[in-house]
Amino acid sequence: MTQPTVDRDGLAADLERARTDFHHLLDTTISDEWSAPSNGTRWNNEELLFHMLFGYMIVQKLLVLVRVFGRLPAGASHVNSIFLNAATKPFDLINFYGSRAATRVYNRRRMGAKMDRVIASLQRSLRRESEASFARGMEYPSRWDPYFRDYMSLADLYRYPGQHYDHHRKQLTVASIREP
Repeated sequence: MTQPTVDRDGLAADLERARTDFHHLLDTTISDEWSAPSNGTRWNNEELLFHMLFGYMIVQKLLVLVRVFGRLPAGASHVNSIFLNAATKPFDLINFYGSRAATRVYNRRRMGAKMDRVIASLQRSLRRESEASFARGMEYPSRWDPYFRDYMSLADLYRYPGQHYDHHRKQLTVASIREP
């Protein structure tokens, strides 16, 4: 049975879409909006914007893991996901406070350049992947994020950060994205 061809162009376009939109948000958010609370999170807009960037940064690391676990027996990633799901509460705390603290380094003045570097790296990885590699996958801690599924292929992993980004974009409370 042959694997369906992955739409690399579509995945690449989605990465570029988010990069372009991220710069739009950085360019159009006014100074008093950065520290305003977001909608539905405990982060302010600047912290949430970093968290949206972090979704792409984490995929860089997860690509390494899926390449390793994708070659191991299925039980290996299963055990890993059980352990990580059990650590959901500490993960949530680290995720929250990490994004809050990270804006001291990757604040609104530095986030754009970091997003450019991360997206460029993901674009290069995407171009280098073999068709067979897109079918490999592993089990994920599905309790960590609503867009993590119990099992995700490498292709799913490239789709994930755009879903995460779009979810959180709706929670920003900046004028440039509000409905007229």
